[in-house]
Amino acid sequence: MKITLEHESGVKKEVKKGFSWTTFFFGFLVPLIRGDIKWAAIMFIVAAVIALPTFGLGVFLVDLVFAFIYNKTYAKELLEKGYRPSTERDEELLKEYGVFAA
Repeated sequence: MKITLEHESGVKKEVKKGFSWTTFFFGFLVPLIRGDIKWAAIMFIVAAVIALPTFGLGVFLVDLVFAFIYNKTYAKELLEKGYRPSTERDEELLKEYGVFAA
């Protein structure tokens, strides 16, 4: 389920609700492509630190954990940057998601 957020400048961004399959498969590249440099760096550093002692196998677990939390984190940060729900339906979805309290 997608939630549409709109900035006062007219820029719209869609955020999926729930598990992020793209983050699970592509890891830190997802926030990097979205322009979320902070979370791309955090995910890369955590994956690198975990990968060293596990010979790369730990990256699977890192991607799994971030896949559960990244979409919600991304939505929260967009709201902090001034984005608002486009419709009442989007606002209700954010409230259900535990992200938005008007």
